[in-house]
Amino acid sequence: MPSNKLARTNDDIQLVLSKLLREIKDPRINQGMLSVTRVETTGDLKYCKVWISVLGLENEKEFKKGLRSASGWLRRELGNSLKLRNTPELIFELDHSIEYGAHINELINSLDIKRDEEE
Repeated sequence: MPSNKLARTNDDIQLVLSKLLREIKDPRINQGMLSVTRVETTGDLKYCKVWISVLGLENEKEFKKGLRSASGWLRRELGNSLKLRNTPELIFELDHSIEYGAHINELINSLDIKRDEEE
């Protein structure tokens, strides 16, 4: 379980990265609605695992390549924004929770269930 300071750092990283990802002009990254769902940083601030969920993702492989190419810029901007002693190396993982939730919502809406009408 992360300490309070590490939890605050994770929240700050998540907030800054969500803003920075919208500024990237790379078409490989701008494929849909981006959301940073979770951030976990190691205790020594060397590595940071970032889970990103994309609604409307067209090409997962190209998206990951775009993130890898932009990770240096993201890391530099993150260090400038947060003034950390060590700026962590960013490791990106895809989170399919938004797509899964949208799919479940479609399934529920497509069910033909009659509602009880009490008079």
